[in-house]
Amino acid sequence: MYLPEHFEETRVEELQRIVTDYPLGVLFVNGLSGLDANHLPFELDPNAGERGRLLAHVARANPVWKEVQDGDEVLVVFRAADAYVSPNWYPSKHETHRQVPTWNYLAVHVRGKIRIRDDERFVRGVVARLTRTHEVRSESGSRPWRMTDSPKDYIDGMLKAIVGIEIDIEKMIGKAKLSQNKEERDRLNAAEELRKRDERLVSEAMLNTVRGKG
Repeated sequence: MYLPEHFEETRVEELQRIVTDYPLGVLFVNGLSGLDANHLPFELDPNAGERGRLLAHVARANPVWKEVQDGDEVLVVFRAADAYVSPNWYPSKHETHRQVPTWNYLAVHVRGKIRIRDDERFVRGVVARLTRTHEVRSESGSRPWRMTDSPKDYIDGMLKAIVGIEIDIEKMIGKAKLSQNKEERDRLNAAEELRKRDERLVSEAMLNTVRGKG
């Protein structure tokens, strides 16, 4: 990932927050059949191993778990938010006309070593924790769904149809491209225009860079 210094996010807690808050990652592998990408919800265990660990599961019918071997290097990409930024939103553009369109975003790249976990206990634990986390976040107004809500034989059958994976993290790289290379007045006005268009995540992240919080 191209990473100019002014866009680099180095705070470990912020990188972990993005992965936790936006857990649907894209797993890239270079397996027996070449490059492949899969979209998977991940659980981050920041205390496992030396640098943390990602946990997930895939359908047994998905060939990806047979395409890789334990210890293969993989890449997982997480994207928090993104938004188009028009040069018309920069006050300086109307004075100098020296601005162009851009796209702001927050993303984290995680590199690590993959390991296949084809055992029921591991898979059950991953599914239970992911379910517990995201049922609470769904705020449906009803009691959160639990695995015990379904018949045991049904859940057992579903678990047999998936395979677990874990990735020992070796490196996390973050990029927060939020117009930090622009004048403060341009950043503030662009953030306000994004807020008006309900692009609140990018807008707030841009304002945080101005306030010194990002």
